[in-house]
Amino acid sequence: MKFSVAASLLVVGISSVSAFAPSASFNTPKASLTKVNAEPEEEEGLDLNLEEMFDMFDAADKDENFDDAVKKIKSD
Repeated sequence: MKFSVAASLLVVGISSVSAFAPSASFNTPKASLTKVNAEPEEEEGLDLNLEEMFDMFDAADKDENFDDAVKKIKSD
């Protein structure tokens, strides 16, 4: 009886230890070095002020074409 309890505890202990072992992705830093050393991507934005943002939201609510709405807002 004591042997079966000890064996059961051993099996439960081993299985719980392997459940919290770090995965293989944490052991290979190759992929992360590429992102760290890469040049930052240039993002092109609309650079809208608050009033222009609300105008864009209104245009989206009215299902206006995006490009037409941008031209209209930037021309005002």
